[in-house]
Formats: sequence, C-alpha cells, structure tokens
Amino acid sequence: MTTAPHADTEPLRDALGLLKDREQVAERLLESSARHSFDPDRELDWEAPFEEGKWFWPPELVSLYDTPLWRRMSQEQRMDLARHEAASLASIGVWFEIILMQLLVRHIYDKPMASSHVRYALTEIEDECRHSKMFTRFIAKAGVRPYPVSRLHHNLARVLKTVSTTPGSFTATLLGEEILDWMQRLTFPDERIQPLVRGITRIHVVEEARHVRYAREELRRQMVSCPRWEAELTRISSGEAARVMSISFVNPQVYTDVGLDRREALAQVRASAHRREVMQTGAKRLTDFLDEIGVLRGVGRRLWKSSGLLA
Repeated sequence: MTTAPHADTEPLRDALGLLKDREQVAERLLESSARHSFDPDRELDWEAPFEEGKWFWPPELVSLYDTPLWRRMSQEQRMDLARHEAASLASIGVWFEIILMQLLVRHIYDKPMASSHVRYALTEIEDECRHSKMFTRFIAKAGVRPYPVSRLHHNLARVLKTVSTTPGSFTATLLGEEILDWMQRLTFPDERIQPLVRGITRIHVVEEARHVRYAREELRRQMVSCPRWEAELTRISSGEAARVMSISFVNPQVYTDVGLDRREALAQVRASAHRREVMQTGAKRLTDFLDEIGVLRGVGRRLWKSSGLLA
C-alpha cells in the first residue's frame, strides 16, 4: 500500500512553542488559496482614467514626508513624487518576486512532489507571477519608467538566489514581504488614494498573508533543525539583506525625475526621524519574530541595526 508523504516525524518546538504539522499548514493555505485568489487582469479596472487630486501612495509613506524639502515642495510636486515612488516600489516588488520564485523552486526541488507542502509552494509561485504582471502593468499605466535596483544589488541578488540556504531564503522572503505588506495595509483602505492603487494593494495584502504564514512556519522549522553553521550564516546573510533592502527601497532616480536635487533629497531622507520611524515600524512585526526565533544575534543583529530597520 502506498501512503502519502508526510514531512513531520517528530514534533518540533522553539521559543514560540510547538510547531504545527507542515502538511496541515500547507493544506489550510491551499484551502485559503482556493477561496481567496484573484486575477488582477479581471478584478481591476485598468481602462479607467486616474482620478484628479488623488494620491498614488499615502503622503506619510513618501520618503521625503515632513522634511524641510517636503515643506518647500508644491502639492503637485509632492503628488508627482508619490507617483514615482509607487512605481519604484512596484519595480522592486517585481525584482524581489522573481528572486522569491527561484528560491521557492530551489526549496521544493528535493521535497516529495505529491506533498501539500510542495503543492502550496507551486500555488504561491502562481500568485507571485500574477503579482509581478500586475506591478508591471501598473508601472506602464502610471506613465513612469521602471526603476531597477543598482547593478551591484542586482548581481548581489544573483549570488544570493544561487547560494542561499533554506533558512536564509525564507528570512529574505519575509524581509521583502512584511515591510511592504505593512505599508499596503495602510494604503488600500485610504480614500485619498487612487482606486487602482487601492485595488492592487488589497489583492497583494490578501494573498501575501498566506505567503508570510508559509515562510514563517518553514523558517521556524529550519532554525530549529538546521546545523549551527547554517543558523549563523542565516543571521549574517539576513543582516546584509536588510541593509540592501533599506538602501534599495526607493530608487534615488525618483528625486531627479520630479525635478529635485538628488543629493539634497537623499541627505534629508537619511536625516529624517519620520522616515526612520516609518521603516522601523514597518519592520517591527518581522524583527520581533526574528528576534524570538534566534535570528537577530551577534554580527547579524549589528547589521540589522546598521540597516536602520532595527531600533
């Protein structure tokens, strides 16, 4: 008699308690995916014109908000910067999700192909494909060019997705998903924002909640069961990934494209207490979790602090 593959043989426990059965987690996520998945091409009205006087991103989340430069800018220029920053975030989203899809494929390569754990990973890859298409379509609709990350960070990511260990992959996954998720949860209910942007962020929040659950559960499992060297490598690589993410979050070209002095804008963003609070608040749920499961230790913790994402 053939039995279905089952990943868990003994219960595992970490600082957060008993880990849930891997297959049961995947089965629940598959059920949720069947009930709450979206086709952005059909769900969203891509033909409707943008509404006059509405923002493309909440002003409080724009990088220059509440700086001296922001106070000198006209309302039109502020709204234009928000449009460009929304396109910049969509661009980094596509870059990140392409990396994530490759990491997921690597993760399941040696896993039992008939397992629910693998089937959910394939479902998540489907979600990420739709998200990437949605973001690229938004960039084109917004009339803004894409904002790729720097060549250095592009090639650093090439190395990461080639050599990353499994816990490192899931830590990077959460880093890319949770800060933007926090921002999007503020965006989609905000009536000041363009309806298309609200629709995009609503879809992304609903579907990314499942991705975060999958990654968190698997990272907990990996940190309990991986060798000591792999856990330490995860701490260091996650700190470096946090540094790269904080630098890449908004492409500096956006300031030039709206007629600002790039050096002055960057200097004011770096000095902005409001921006620092936004980024640390956006990362807090993640950093609290990583701290509890033992990722934020030693050199890795110092790298996280230097990134500005950890107070």
